[in-house]
Amino acid sequence: MDLSQKILLGILGLFLLVALLRVFRTPLKIALKLLVNTLLGFLALWLVNLTSAYTGISLGVNLWNSLTIGILGLPGFILLLLAQWVL
Repeated sequence: MDLSQKILLGILGLFLLVALLRVFRTPLKIALKLLVNTLLGFLALWLVNLTSAYTGISLGVNLWNSLTIGILGLPGFILLLLAQWVL
């Protein structure tokens, strides 16, 4: 393989990478937003558990609770509190 073929192969690879990124841009944005919101949900649960001695509110720090808070936001947090209170 000579230099010109390597350059053409590199350009073709770059073109395919750009095309894939353009096709999957929206799903990648949604997945990244869900990941960030889930991490923020973990942080919120951790902070709630840090203050549980003062407030009496305690929720488990796990993936399902953080996903609920990450997807639904504040209503998800209230839903978890209500579920804990009822059950």
